[in-house]
Amino acid sequence: MNGPRVAGLTGITLQTAPEVCRGCVWWQSRPGKHPDKRRWIEKAETEWGPWGTVYYDADGRLLGSMQYGPAELFPRAADLPAGPPSSDAVLVTCAYLVDASSPWVMQSLFLAAIGDARDKGAKALETFSFRYAEQESPYERFQVHKTIFPADFLGDFGFVPIRRAGRVELARLDFGGLQPVVEGKRERVLRVVKEAFTPAPVPQRP
Repeated sequence: MNGPRVAGLTGITLQTAPEVCRGCVWWQSRPGKHPDKRRWIEKAETEWGPWGTVYYDADGRLLGSMQYGPAELFPRAADLPAGPPSSDAVLVTCAYLVDASSPWVMQSLFLAAIGDARDKGAKALETFSFRYAEQESPYERFQVHKTIFPADFLGDFGFVPIRRAGRVELARLDFGGLQPVVEGKRERVLRVVKEAFTPAPVPQRP
């Protein structure tokens, strides 16, 4: 029996992503402007390729999805507190977990983003983070806000804050200092999940 698998986020696989994500253009727009999602997808896939990851279980059910790509694809990021993101980095803009009780899905999505960004020649991965209070629940940290990630969670991957505005930070993971275990193609990167989060299932691409 096949295990969990990941697929690139494209105009086709977007139809299997959470419904709220399918027509959303918040990151693709600036205040007061509403771009055409289909045109944006065509531009993203032509210039970059798949612009994120969709993650399925062994039965093909959705576990989660993540959107990322060059910062210029997401003009909203330039207007956010602690922005703008760096031009040499891939920006993770948002992620959706179907089940808050499976945090390893988020870890797997970030590992996939690291591998994909490195394969495409980016110097770093960046995203916006928030410093939650210690007593905040996993639901609050990973389900309520899908466009900003817990600072301590990112810190476990090696992200460091490069700009701060109150409790919001722009966090960066430079690839030059990563250990060899997270280098190379996405398939090799995802095998880190088995070592780090056993007994979590290990996603593999078909």
